[in-house]
Amino acid sequence: MLVARSIALFVVAALFEIGGAWLVWQGLREHKGWVWVGAGVIALGLYGVVATFQSDDNFGRILAAYGGIFVAGSIAWGMVADGYRPDRFDIIGALVCLAGMAVIMYAPRGH
Repeated sequence: MLVARSIALFVVAALFEIGGAWLVWQGLREHKGWVWVGAGVIALGLYGVVATFQSDDNFGRILAAYGGIFVAGSIAWGMVADGYRPDRFDIIGALVCLAGMAVIMYAPRGH
């Protein structure tokens, strides 16, 4: 159950971080305005809060593992929000990152 909770927290964190960055991008690069930027900044702050709910006490481990979720989530966000079509190397790279995330976060450590 702890792994499922951890993965759910990573997914929520990704929605806030990737969504927040996308909102800032839209506000500035797509000229949608400062309201979009402000919403993005709030979402980015919430990402930081969600990360603190992970059960592991090691900040570096959590952020390193989250990197794999961020990579795969960013590709998925681009597909849904912007019509991005990843090629096979994008997919392979994302899968490698997710495998790395699983090793970093969920490998049995015996302590």
